[in-house]
Amino acid sequence: MNLKQLEAFKAIMSTGSTIGAATRMGLSQSAVSRLLSQLEDALGFALFLRKKGRLMATPEAEELLTEVAGLVDGMQRIQRLADEMRVGRSRKSLLKVGVPTSMTQELLPRIVADFLKDHEDIVVELLTGSYDMIERAVLDRSADLGFVRLPTEMPDFDVEPVLHTEGVCVMPVDHPLSRHDFIEVQHLRNVPLVMLGRQRAVRTELNQMFRAANLTPQVRVEVHSVGAACSFVAEGLGVSIVNGLLASHFMHLPIVSRPFRPALPYEFGLAFRADEPRSQLVTAFADHLKQRLNLST
Repeated sequence: MNLKQLEAFKAIMSTGSTIGAATRMGLSQSAVSRLLSQLEDALGFALFLRKKGRLMATPEAEELLTEVAGLVDGMQRIQRLADEMRVGRSRKSLLKVGVPTSMTQELLPRIVADFLKDHEDIVVELLTGSYDMIERAVLDRSADLGFVRLPTEMPDFDVEPVLHTEGVCVMPVDHPLSRHDFIEVQHLRNVPLVMLGRQRAVRTELNQMFRAANLTPQVRVEVHSVGAACSFVAEGLGVSIVNGLLASHFMHLPIVSRPFRPALPYEFGLAFRADEPRSQLVTAFADHLKQRLNLST
């Protein structure tokens, strides 16, 4: 076995798929699958079961993860230090932050920029994806902290609540529904929808609302970030129901938002590993992030 194979295994465990791992590693999906097969051959047992097109981690994979994650992180730190030494740079501390993709488009760059003004010896690495991917990244040490929706899907986190927001309905500026002060489920009958990924918890909540109203959602486009949802709405492909905090950062697009009813609450927090003490750097960034996010609401 080699480091690249172990990196592929760790990335698959973090993202839940070879596609997600390929995106993180900058490789093709076939290359990641090949690395996984080579690792399984070297170990002599399967790390994942293939069920209905999805990878399910075996107990052996779960048991190996902690050791593999520690080894991969250590080797990556050595490689990074060697790179810096080769070009004559001083060693910098690495802060790994897991956030949903939409936060990296408008909100987080300003927050990180302000933090780095007072922390010139820091390098910030952002890991982006779905909330469950962020949770896995914190658990396997790919991220030092993660911005997650509460309650978390997985146990064993130390969680600090950060903010509360509610769902809004975003639509093109000239959409007939824009005349309403708020949008109810009944307003969406036969209305084309741009919906966030069907595997998310909030999607389940929305589907329950539609069923309670005896309404079949007319899904036209499936997306996986609030930014993508707002962009497709701006192109006139439908309306979307997203969390109000992130939607507010895409109002430069030709879209408007209205409160959604019944209320769809979103609680967010910062997740940390519960079995490890936080460094001063992680604590400082968490405090900075909480302060800036609360100023944004």
